[in-house]
Amino acid sequence: MKITVSTGGMETYRTEGAILLLFDEEKLGKAAERVDKAFGGMISRLMKRGDFKARPGAVHLLYPAGHIPAERLLLAGLGKRGDFTLNRLRQALGKAAPALRAAGATDFAVAVDELGQDSEEIGQAIAEGSLLGLYRFLKYKTTDENGRSKFIQKISVLTERGSTVKDLRKGVKTGEIIAESTAMVRDMVNSPAADMTPTIVAAKAREIARQFGLKIQVLERRQMEKLGMGALLGVASGSVQPPKFIIVEYRRGGRKSIIALVGKTITFDSGGISIKPPENMDKMKDDMSGGAAVLGAIRTAAALKLPLNIVALLPATENMPSGSALKPGDVLRTMSGQTIEIINTDAEGRLILSDALAYACRYKPALIVDIATLTGACAIALGQEAMGMLGTNETYKQKIREAGCKTGERVWELPLWEEYYELIKSDIADMKNAGGRAGGVITAAALLSKFVQNYPWVHLDIAATAWSEKERPFTPKGATGVGTRLLTQFLRDFAANGK
Repeated sequence: MKITVSTGGMETYRTEGAILLLFDEEKLGKAAERVDKAFGGMISRLMKRGDFKARPGAVHLLYPAGHIPAERLLLAGLGKRGDFTLNRLRQALGKAAPALRAAGATDFAVAVDELGQDSEEIGQAIAEGSLLGLYRFLKYKTTDENGRSKFIQKISVLTERGSTVKDLRKGVKTGEIIAESTAMVRDMVNSPAADMTPTIVAAKAREIARQFGLKIQVLERRQMEKLGMGALLGVASGSVQPPKFIIVEYRRGGRKSIIALVGKTITFDSGGISIKPPENMDKMKDDMSGGAAVLGAIRTAAALKLPLNIVALLPATENMPSGSALKPGDVLRTMSGQTIEIINTDAEGRLILSDALAYACRYKPALIVDIATLTGACAIALGQEAMGMLGTNETYKQKIREAGCKTGERVWELPLWEEYYELIKSDIADMKNAGGRAGGVITAAALLSKFVQNYPWVHLDIAATAWSEKERPFTPKGATGVGTRLLTQFLRDFAANGK
């Protein structure tokens, strides 16, 4: 798909679909006024009568019938101007773009002059919202139901101010890169577990490494045994699929300390011996969302050529029941030497992450960020609107919070108080892998904190946000790709501020 930036007015631009962005409870802007005038005042009448209210996510399709050169005109709401954010813009395009595709348009144009924000950020938001809203996972579809053969081939960003063209183009390019990485993550997570095994994830990482000149190493079982990764190998013991420990390095930051990104990569989670109920087990292909997000973030950092040093660590395995599988009551010795008693084999994510976090410490990192579909308790605590965040460094937690607000991938912090550690004490080992239902998000993070030594660390629980059961603006039903844009924004801010 091609996204261009052009100079011109919407009332004279020839396109199959024109998007007019409107604020609620406000007079039409100059560009919208000209289009309205061409329509004989139809738009203002629609809004005055309440037939169209420019609330966030609202869209209304009109057919110009020669009033303007566009074949279709889509009104898209942004809400009140005082509440306008870049995420509102992403949402508007995320609703408008697929609506025009469904109507049969193969290209569309959107005017941006009256949005009143930084042009580069506007360009980025339009590209992200449009491309992510148009995302579809069609690999396994063999019939053309609901017009699945329809595609948008070109998007035009219109401005009447030539001075903004350069910044808009720069923003569009950034948005395209971020959207491409997010779509890649969605594809990985949407894929059936049989087609996204640890071996296939490793192959995908190698493909990205070749494309962007990254260093990659994939540790096999024997190498993990030598390193003493007993926790990762314990989880992998029930599966016929060989585990992989994937290490991808991006180094463009000179002597800067490395940032370690660690992603849970359980390519299918049956629960192991503590098997899950059948209902919704098919969704457990999404348990590798953290690893996919980390891979997406380092891909984006490389494509944007950020002046940073980053390592992405993906401990990849299935969690399956079998005669050789990990059992409740077993004790695992981790790479750090610490031991974990197994209470519930379905609390496996913290096990594989314990070895990955210990490995991350080898880099003496400036920061460790792990991201994982870790606990169902996070959905109970926060629903689908926020990731759970815990950690040991106030500065970096705040930076991630700010990145979440910018991207719309918001986080909410939970406490990591000393009293919670009592819940994971074991009678026979250093700790146990499940502390009961109470404070489940926190006790899982408490265990992880035992493996980061004294390095700054932030944990993100995306169990409730990695998959959506309903259509959302720029997020279709299924894998959301959450975390990719958040981590990317955090890394961009880190690069811009030098810390």
